[in-house]
Amino acid sequence: MEDWAEIRRLRRSEGMAIQAIARRLKVSRNTVKKALASDSPPRYQRAPKGSIVDGIEPQIRALLAEFPDMPTTVIMERVGWTRGKTVFCDRVQQLRPLFRPPDPAQRTEYLPGELAQCDLWFPPVDVPLGFGQVGRPPVLVMVCGYSRWLSATMIPTRQAPDLLAGHWRLLTGLGAVPKALVWDNESAVGSWRAGRPQLTEAMNAFRGSLGIRIIQCRPADPEAKGLVERANGYLETSFLPGRSFGSPQDFNAQLEQWLGRANQRLHRRLQARPADRVDADRAAMVALPPVPPVVGWQLSTRLPRDHYVRLDANDYSVHPSAIGRRVDIGADTDQVAVTCDGRQVAAHQRCWAAHQSITDPRHRDAATLLRAVHRQTKTSPVRTEVEDRNLADYDRMFGIDSEVA
Repeated sequence: MEDWAEIRRLRRSEGMAIQAIARRLKVSRNTVKKALASDSPPRYQRAPKGSIVDGIEPQIRALLAEFPDMPTTVIMERVGWTRGKTVFCDRVQQLRPLFRPPDPAQRTEYLPGELAQCDLWFPPVDVPLGFGQVGRPPVLVMVCGYSRWLSATMIPTRQAPDLLAGHWRLLTGLGAVPKALVWDNESAVGSWRAGRPQLTEAMNAFRGSLGIRIIQCRPADPEAKGLVERANGYLETSFLPGRSFGSPQDFNAQLEQWLGRANQRLHRRLQARPADRVDADRAAMVALPPVPPVVGWQLSTRLPRDHYVRLDANDYSVHPSAIGRRVDIGADTDQVAVTCDGRQVAAHQRCWAAHQSITDPRHRDAATLLRAVHRQTKTSPVRTEVEDRNLADYDRMFGIDSEVA
């Protein structure tokens, strides 16, 4: 290689004659001529040798022409191959594409505002929930197809009221609604029955309020929402390491701050930042509805004497003045509110722990006062005089002569 480069330098740059170059480098003139005639560096090439499979290659081709997907082990048996397996498998691997029609993969491209992929991510970290409890609540993740804009928030449970409340929070943060949301078969979203996707009633009401479409992936098909699956891995490897959390609210606060930086990164596939493409993505989306959809918990019950209502796995106190009347319970991921005839009778912060009784001191004091008033207003028994009837009246009714008796 060095002689070839030097010969060409001396000839092209120095203008030396072939014989002078041969004398200077102590090589033959034919070597100099070959170096000047070759435009590519010299390299060693071993002369091709035959393979022990060459003799039966026509039989292999005949079998593959009729059965392109025939397993290699079956081909070995059909042709009577008894020697090394590796060299035979390599030859079949080279020949099989010649008889199998190519199956090119389609490169997926997303139009602005076309869709967003959604999923639940369960971070492998314990988050304090209060009352000495820790847990791993789900995180709702959403990735816009065109811009790769990443949104996420932790929600208390994977039940439909909490999932839709988290969805509405992400969409209001985005400022628009993608024309379609891609989901797997999450129980709160829908399932496949008899080969057809079927959405839940809550999800149908949600998408109807937004005016969008829900695309349900087929079971066991994670590649259908690869964007959000990769985003889950990105969160686990780039957001979680080195962090600790004091509460779900602290988790969401740190996550929101990190997402602001993550959406500014250069996306390797797009060679652009999601923040640079999200405006075009948002402009092609559906506008937020003028009337927000009904999300979160919406319950109605008659308030019992203990003046507590049950929501998810916790009990919340209500002002005792509503005892015996029907109350409406509304809750999102942060607040729990109870109303009676349009008047608010309770307001609590949502408890993410389980099996707890949340009591407002004002409700406790009001109940104590009402019990005292009730005891004071109890009336004493009313004394009444009852006439004593003469027994002779009964004798006359039954025709008994009292004198004879």
